[in-house]
Amino acid sequence: MWADEGQLDDAVRTGRWACAGCSAVLVVLAVVVALVVRETAELEKGLDGYGQLEKADEPYGSEYDPLGPGGTARYEDGLEVTVGEPRREPDGSAYRFTVTYRNGADQPLNMGGDSVWDSVSDYGSAPLVVRAGKPGDDERPDPRGTGRWLNQEEAGTRLLRPLDRGDRLTVVVRVAGGTKGMPVAVEVEPSPDPYYRDTAHWELRLG
Repeated sequence: MWADEGQLDDAVRTGRWACAGCSAVLVVLAVVVALVVRETAELEKGLDGYGQLEKADEPYGSEYDPLGPGGTARYEDGLEVTVGEPRREPDGSAYRFTVTYRNGADQPLNMGGDSVWDSVSDYGSAPLVVRAGKPGDDERPDPRGTGRWLNQEEAGTRLLRPLDRGDRLTVVVRVAGGTKGMPVAVEVEPSPDPYYRDTAHWELRLG
């Protein structure tokens, strides 16, 4: 027995509604999956700690696998720190290089400590450490010798400025001229709290 036209129209309409319903369900499922993936990634970051260095190809930036000149340390919250190559000043009395911070995080960040002299050091722990020698060296270099940091106060003052979202901050570091090829260690821990962020390390060479 053949169905009349009304029944056929009803069947077509029912099929269209069913297809539309399936499409809507698929869209909702896709959105839910995307949200779950994003939240899982955020949870993983939260468990790891936003202050951790991102895993990357070698060198990693650790004390025993330091970055070189031009290398960038990337943190999981979006902060990036790049240390430039040392260049001799025109009069030959010193070298200079830059430490550049870029805030890709979702909130303002503090790069320095509580004061100028809490922000910088030529040996002990600080948000920015610059000293003669290689990362991991245990012996303190002679502060009167070559490679000493000449503008600590200027650099520490720059680090006290809060870094807003999306902003960059460049700190110029000047070190006394030394023997060609002498190593200079740079350590960056951009937070007053030593347990919040990994310390990133660079090994530079005076050219």
